[in-house]
Amino acid sequence: MNAEASDTGEDVPAGELRFNFRSGRLCLAFVATVGERWRGRYERLREPSDLARWYCEAGLLREPPDVTGSGLEAARVLREAVHRLARAVIAGQAPSPADEAAVNAAAAAPPLVPVLSGGTGRLTLPAARGQQAALSTVARDAVDLFSGPAAARVRECASPECALLFVDTSRPGRRRWCSSAACGGKDRAAAYRRRRAAAPEG
Repeated sequence: MNAEASDTGEDVPAGELRFNFRSGRLCLAFVATVGERWRGRYERLREPSDLARWYCEAGLLREPPDVTGSGLEAARVLREAVHRLARAVIAGQAPSPADEAAVNAAAAAPPLVPVLSGGTGRLTLPAARGQQAALSTVARDAVDLFSGPAAARVRECASPECALLFVDTSRPGRRRWCSSAACGGKDRAAAYRRRRAAAPEG
């Protein structure tokens, strides 16, 4: 069990167990498999089947791979390393060598295999070590993110009820929310209500 998040599922709102894909990068969406890190720390990868389902919902695979208990634990280790690396980038701090080593170890396995199917490309499992291949694909996205120019665009959602990590793809690079429609809309609505409450009665 991941010591940093509860995976019992007890007293966790059903909505908090749904996967979130607003981060704009595969590895940051993987980090979001822990909900409310600042408060409830809801573990969304409670069982190996949850991780297999995440790979499908993330669009990596059409069919869920076989995931073992040790594979789930390896995925959680990678996830937390990616989270700490992202936080270091945001804070302008040097990355932890241990966290980089964890990402590199996962990325060392052969990744998912690209194939043509009906004129379109998709990823599929290799003949062996399927769960390692899926995790390697996530780790390689982390290597690409943190070693490239997009690292300077890693942000944390400004909403106190979200704090999702995301990549700011806006041209000016001043995006505050993971989603203007979701958290941005909530923030604007809350600000409007505050203005209404503070306005003198006419």
